[in-house]
Amino acid sequence: QVQLVESGGGSVQPGGSLRLSCAASGSIFNINVMGWYRQAPGKQRELVAIAGYSGSTNYADSVKGRFTISRENAKNTVYLQMNSLKPEDTAVYYCNARNSIGVVFWGQGTQVTVSS
Repeated sequence: QVQLVESGGGSVQPGGSLRLSCAASGSIFNINVMGWYRQAPGKQRELVAIAGYSGSTNYADSVKGRFTISRENAKNTVYLQMNSLKPEDTAVYYCNARNSIGVVFWGQGTQVTVSS
């Protein structure tokens, strides 16, 4: 099993920034992809950004140029730097990890609210 603990959510005004962190523990030896998804009220959960063990990344079009995902493999941690936040970025953000045989793990989620 893998445990994922997120931190860094909160409330911010439009144009502001937040940094999310997610630390993995447990059976982490074969985790190859880590990333972030989000779910807004009344909407399906969607991909925000993912990062491979070697550093490859993929972003949703809606966050390209504003969000940056990074990994610190030595600390089994993934980060999401969110800049130029918009009200439509408001959602619960979930950390995600996938191991080499395709098993997926989820964090408990952290709320991000962008409002004036």
